[in-house]
Amino acid sequence: MNRAMRSVIYATLAVAGAMLPGLGLSQTNAPVADNAAPPLALVSTIDGAIGPATARQISTAIETAEERGADVLVLRIDTPGGLVTSTRDIVSDILASDIPVAGYVWPGGGHAASAGTYIVYATGIAAMAPGTNIGAATPVTMGGMPGTPQQPPGQEGKDGGGGSPSNEQALAKKSTNDAVALIVSLAETHGRNAEWAEAAVREGESVGAKMALELGAVELVASSLEDLLNQMDGREVLANGKPVTLSTAGARVEHLEPGFMTELLALISNPNVAFLLMMIGVYGIIFELSNPGSFGPGILGAICLLLGLYALNQLPLDHTGAALIVLGLVLMGVEAFTPTFGIAGFGGLIAFIFGAAILVDSDTPEFQLSWWTIAMTSLASAVLLIFLVGYTWRVMRRPVATGAEELQGAEARVLEWENGEGYVHVHGERWHARGPADLAPQSTVHIEKMDGLTLVVS
Repeated sequence: MNRAMRSVIYATLAVAGAMLPGLGLSQTNAPVADNAAPPLALVSTIDGAIGPATARQISTAIETAEERGADVLVLRIDTPGGLVTSTRDIVSDILASDIPVAGYVWPGGGHAASAGTYIVYATGIAAMAPGTNIGAATPVTMGGMPGTPQQPPGQEGKDGGGGSPSNEQALAKKSTNDAVALIVSLAETHGRNAEWAEAAVREGESVGAKMALELGAVELVASSLEDLLNQMDGREVLANGKPVTLSTAGARVEHLEPGFMTELLALISNPNVAFLLMMIGVYGIIFELSNPGSFGPGILGAICLLLGLYALNQLPLDHTGAALIVLGLVLMGVEAFTPTFGIAGFGGLIAFIFGAAILVDSDTPEFQLSWWTIAMTSLASAVLLIFLVGYTWRVMRRPVATGAEELQGAEARVLEWENGEGYVHVHGERWHARGPADLAPQSTVHIEKMDGLTLVVS
């Protein structure tokens, strides 16, 4: 075969290869689509008050969803409200997520009240299960918590006597306006009912799932997670400001459980637990300083104190309350090391009680110190102070047990005696003594005083 013939054959084969896709022979790759992995939907459940642990949980869930390239992250929400700082952190994380985030108020009977309303409005698609409700997002005057209704309409800016606005009312107005601006902005971002959102903040409005759907506060009402994923499929939502079309029908569902650090933070961020840890830490260190070398109480106390301070730092603290607690602990420490017969100790106890009562600046029960916790820690401190004062009083009244004062008035037995001096036996020791000239060995004498290293007896 000459070179010209080979060239013709090669050219013919090349043209045939180029025509194969058009002839339908490329359909051998078609089954690959059938074997493609189904969409991935990650689910994180929020149950309870919104706090630092919740913010950490959602932040971690979003990071995991982005790392794994999930098609959607579903936040199942059932909450009475939460801290405004944590809520804003969560809203910022959701808005900055590259993965679409869906908010699903679940289960039936659950609610997304207060802070939960802001979180649902921040998500790209909002849904509710039948029998749930959303709203009541009015911020409180103090405490940084969306959740407690403000003054009745028409009373803003008036004090109890109808005079000029008070500082507290001015702060309430600023807080409300700030909350309204946030939720209206979220509503406009995702095309939801901004008027109802404003009413939920200003008037404390709350609606059920069906009404929320009719008002345009949410996009979907879904009876189950599977129903939600099927209804979401094909919808266009915003993720980090970019439109994304959801592909969630038949998605593979994986639930994200909170990690150890999140669980630990959830435990210690309870104000009562944080407060008890701090108290254990303080008393452990006091015991270590009063009994150097024991190590155990000091190490345990230092760990508990650091954990307690870290947890309290995550909460909205009243600085006056914190200062009163520190003053109280210092005064009780002074009582332990420099007895003042209770003056410093009980003064510190009073400061401690007042400080504990106003320590956490929140009007929501989940983030307030329980009066039982305050009462029990105060009672324990009072018992310790009474013990210290009683012990100090007994020590002050106890006869001297060592030194020259202890020997004064004690009885001694004469061992040797001559010309008004000799040796006596007292407390198992042999002492040089002087006294009357006519003392006989084995006679009993009383010690009058100590002159240098010589006892004066009679």
